[in-house]
Amino acid sequence: HLNPTGCVIKLSNSKGRGVYASKPIPRNTTIEISPVLLFTKSDYEEHGKYTLLDHYTFVWPDGRMALALGLGSLFNHSDPPNVNFTLDIPNDSIRYIASRDIEAEEELCIFYGHKLWFDPAEGAVKEYPSRDSQGDSDEWGGLNSIDYDRMTRVIPANPFVGGDAEEILCEEDLPFVRYKVPAEEEELGTVRTTQAWVVDVPDPKCITTLLKWLKQNNLDTPDVAHLKRIRKVRGSTTFLISHHLTFPLGPPEFPEDLNLPLPHLVDVPASPALTPTQLRLKTDIWPTLFTPRRKDVPEKWCRGKVAWAWQAIEKTIQIAIEAGSKGELPIAAHVPTSYEELLSTRNSGTSDKKDLPKEFVAHDTRNSDKHPLHHAVMNIIRKMADSNTSNSAESNNNPAFPDTLEQSGSNYLLTSLTLFTTHEPCVMCSMALLHSRVKEVIYLYPMPQTGACGSVTCLPTLKGVNHKYSIARWE
Repeated sequence: HLNPTGCVIKLSNSKGRGVYASKPIPRNTTIEISPVLLFTKSDYEEHGKYTLLDHYTFVWPDGRMALALGLGSLFNHSDPPNVNFTLDIPNDSIRYIASRDIEAEEELCIFYGHKLWFDPAEGAVKEYPSRDSQGDSDEWGGLNSIDYDRMTRVIPANPFVGGDAEEILCEEDLPFVRYKVPAEEEELGTVRTTQAWVVDVPDPKCITTLLKWLKQNNLDTPDVAHLKRIRKVRGSTTFLISHHLTFPLGPPEFPEDLNLPLPHLVDVPASPALTPTQLRLKTDIWPTLFTPRRKDVPEKWCRGKVAWAWQAIEKTIQIAIEAGSKGELPIAAHVPTSYEELLSTRNSGTSDKKDLPKEFVAHDTRNSDKHPLHHAVMNIIRKMADSNTSNSAESNNNPAFPDTLEQSGSNYLLTSLTLFTTHEPCVMCSMALLHSRVKEVIYLYPMPQTGACGSVTCLPTLKGVNHKYSIARWE
């Protein structure tokens, strides 16, 4: 039962089967990547919850239930755990990572949550006196369960310092995992459709005349631009005329000399195909254009920028540790001077820090302020706004700087900047970041109950939002 990490399955009197280390496992080692079997919510409610599977499934963010294969279903519960797990949504898998150094013969355990359906074995649970009887719904959205001891462990030295700073690193070598938007319309029955007027064309020679007629009547409209005009199925040809709303009262009339049958309505895909799977499914309905999004290609990072990010996350963690030692929740946010600004200053020969844009740090103050909105992210945005207001007042009193802040749109506080935070931002903080036009967010710990950067939802990817920002989870 060994896997490449050196795990072995053993029996214990108190827990039954469990996963144990056959050799020392260093902190941050990826112990297991378990693919999952997904059950729809209805299937699980009707069948799965009444079987043994109910003790082994994970809740997937879209409401489905996931059964981890491999060693994933054999990790027992402990509080605190020595193994963390994260859901890899795009790849339908769960990643298990050592949260601390693990000794040989030690059992590997994860944290099941506070609402257990069994009596935990002796030594498998740690008490949290401050939680009272509130369970996972404490006033901080589950934050009272943060393992502060894990925050205070020694951070390893920056491995990206030195070498060629301009070397582009491959994705696998980056110390973070970027959030990938789960593909939509990739299963039969999930393709969104609308209706369009079409006409069967017995004589292909009519196609040219139809195309001219379309152009004369300005029917080359954007609402069907993602669709091909002609569909050929088993020797018959059908021509797409327009979206059904172009002629809401009935079919269009053709020139009499065409002698075509009456147009009729059919279902067609409502949007272009962005992936090969979408292309196959949509083309089965009506021939559709393939237009993969080039803007989704991730930005390449050089070694120098990764070293800059490592220093930034180190500082963020240190701020959180200091906050925790003062009785605050150990959550911090940090907006450093951008790597591009630092590089530009270095190349210009300027070394004075006063010439650089300010960097900002903040930590959670909900405990000390007794204020539910004083999250770390909200506090840092407030700091930046106050700084901008101060700078604006100074500029308005100085004729050398005539209203430059207002004219440059500086109310977008985080344009082109990266925010580092110890914990995944909630919905409120994520919306504040969106309105501040942040470029990217990099966080350390996911928040499965409240996180809006990939856990509960991914706010910047929702339809209707007017700004997108990239997201990554630091490993």
